[in-house]
Amino acid sequence: MRCPFCAHDDSQVKDSRPTEDNTSIRRRRECTSCGARFTTFERVQLREIAVVKSSGGREPFDRDKLEHSVTLACRKRGVTPERIDRLVSGVQRQVETLGDSEVPSMAIGEMVMEGLRQIDTVAYIRFASVYRDFSEARDFEEIASEVQEEKGGAD
Repeated sequence: MRCPFCAHDDSQVKDSRPTEDNTSIRRRRECTSCGARFTTFERVQLREIAVVKSSGGREPFDRDKLEHSVTLACRKRGVTPERIDRLVSGVQRQVETLGDSEVPSMAIGEMVMEGLRQIDTVAYIRFASVYRDFSEARDFEEIASEVQEEKGGAD
């Protein structure tokens, strides 16, 4: 494994353990050149999946890209990295168990929105604003009122 600090190609595993949800292995590594320590995760990948974009283009499913967008939506919201990892792992499992080699980006977006709705409503609205390409303040008002109605109905 290449060191993220000095780019040396060799590192030693110092500790391995399963993550909380047992979907991956967390490994602490130490670079044999500079001595820096870093963490890697090993996950099962069932099959290669292509994401079909709304433009019709295709690209490989990228867990890191998904995790980055969820992390941005949750920024400064007090959502723990572990919670984000569980959400992303859940979406990845859903995508992989669909049985299709191609999945529309809209389906993935809906899965993420459903997960964020359960975790943090502000993160949910932030993600929705990008995913649904909000262009006016009215778009925010509509989704915020939907969230308020759900909360009012749940009490």
